[in-house]
Amino acid sequence: MSMPQQSSYQPADRRVTVHDLQAATDRGERWAMLTSYDTLTAGIFERAGVKALLVGDTSGELVLGYRDTVAVTMDQLIPMVQAVVRGTRRALVVADLPFGSYQGGPEQALASAVRHLKEGGAQAVKLEGGRPALAQVRALVDAGVPVMGHLGLTPQSVHALGGTHRVQGRGDAGDSLLDDALALEQAGAFAVVLEAVPAELGRRVSDALRIPTVGIGAGPSCDAQIMVWQDLAGLTTGRAPRFVKRYAHLAQSLHAAVEQYVTEVTDAVYPDETHSYT
Repeated sequence: MSMPQQSSYQPADRRVTVHDLQAATDRGERWAMLTSYDTLTAGIFERAGVKALLVGDTSGELVLGYRDTVAVTMDQLIPMVQAVVRGTRRALVVADLPFGSYQGGPEQALASAVRHLKEGGAQAVKLEGGRPALAQVRALVDAGVPVMGHLGLTPQSVHALGGTHRVQGRGDAGDSLLDDALALEQAGAFAVVLEAVPAELGRRVSDALRIPTVGIGAGPSCDAQIMVWQDLAGLTTGRAPRFVKRYAHLAQSLHAAVEQYVTEVTDAVYPDETHSYT
């Protein structure tokens, strides 16, 4: 029985690098990215073939219970970055720079990024914004820190954008977003996340850039895709953005499992002899 061939950018003995992802994009290969905030899920996602993991500030909402991502701090994110790094051997780990950790200028951005790499063990960082963030991007790249950009719906700007799920980049705003993407590429970013933009704009940006575009609600033309893993797994409930596809229903499964556990404890069914020491 022949063994399946391993992708040329999925090394068995080292972590995926930004150069591996660029090479894959140059060959026309699509690749998948997911969020992760802990050791167990990180290992599962890597074994399933995910090439890059984002320790995102969405953890503020999904792990810490905040209303949005604005409140997340570096001190809260770094332990999650450490956990994801410990749980993986090959996946590229990208750490978000949270709100307030880089807007103060290049010096602040570099100090925050250095913490993610030295304390957290991440291999790259992500920040939001286009041309206003170029000085920070250049400073990080010049210091040897790989930077992923983020355009379109930028959750840290939720109060300025007027809502968390509003589509961005329609009409003339699409031209401005394209200019931002080109500027990020020129500044040295290794990839750009495009969130909640029309599919046609996702195609325009992907065609214009050499570096990979990572879509989340940006249509099928992006070079890669990223999802929040709790959305993918159906752990989140309620109304979801249009781009979310639920591949499982973990909220229902977990509820059923816990409900059965509660019943068995209440009825003195668990623990039984099988689950007791002799």
